[in-house]
Amino acid sequence: MNALRWFFASAVLLLFSCSEDSGTRSIRLSPDSGRSPDHLAGKSPASFLNRSPLHIAIANVISPRASYRLYDGLFSYIAIRLGRPVERSQRSTYAEVNDLIRYGDADVGFVCSVAYLQGQRDFDMELLAAPVVKGKQTYHSYILVPSDSLADEAWDLRDKVFAFTDPLSNSGRLAPLYLLHQRNERPETFFSRVVYTYSHDNSTRAVANKLVDGAAVDSLVFDAMTEKDPSLRGKLKIIWKSPPYGIPPVVVNPRLDADLKQHLRAIFFEMRDTTEGRRILASLGIDRFAPIEDAAYDSIRLMLAEIGRQP
Repeated sequence: MNALRWFFASAVLLLFSCSEDSGTRSIRLSPDSGRSPDHLAGKSPASFLNRSPLHIAIANVISPRASYRLYDGLFSYIAIRLGRPVERSQRSTYAEVNDLIRYGDADVGFVCSVAYLQGQRDFDMELLAAPVVKGKQTYHSYILVPSDSLADEAWDLRDKVFAFTDPLSNSGRLAPLYLLHQRNERPETFFSRVVYTYSHDNSTRAVANKLVDGAAVDSLVFDAMTEKDPSLRGKLKIIWKSPPYGIPPVVVNPRLDADLKQHLRAIFFEMRDTTEGRRILASLGIDRFAPIEDAAYDSIRLMLAEIGRQP
């Protein structure tokens, strides 16, 4: 029965991570779309479309289709404000997004904290902006179990099936890995089996549906999911909450034109000053975008250094 249960769980998780398109698609908006700002007045759709696109890469922090819908308004807004098309590259993992930025196939990326630190080490990836959520630029890792689980703390999950999200996720892997490290434990020996779901909503639902015994997820994604679907919270129990970490940032290729970087910063920072910008921010659950210092990620650097994965 356990083998059958594991086979079913593996099949469903594989379906979660592979069934939806994670390819590239262009957003090409013309100035006559009805939402164009004043600085585009008088520009023809042809002149807009003929400009070289800005390439933005995202990873499937939430499931591919949901990620696409969630970011669609933001990328459309950026395209109109820049007066040029935006081309989106959506990938399954943070490592793939980092590679797109590193080799010039993406100009801007939405990454997690660990992916930023690795990109900074490997090719001088730069911070552009970071969201402010409920007045903070921090978030947590949660360890979830089913609401009727006998587990009341992380250590009760020994010999259980556990879900990580992405190898480069802080909340979905590094934080619980560091928790185990503090007791000289490793996931491959502490848990009976480890799986990767490649999105926080997949991990959350895997726990809610009892496909795994526990999972580590991003507090921001979990809170948004349970606000949207309160019944989900009744199926889940948080048995561990990490310290606060610097929030996942928006990053850029270091070779991107300096004026373009400055223009992009202004677009992000000034979103809250426009009606359309505030609407999009609200749909994303974000107060605003703001600058963030590299030092905000020092606690993650310390975890990486202590467990021997110094980026």
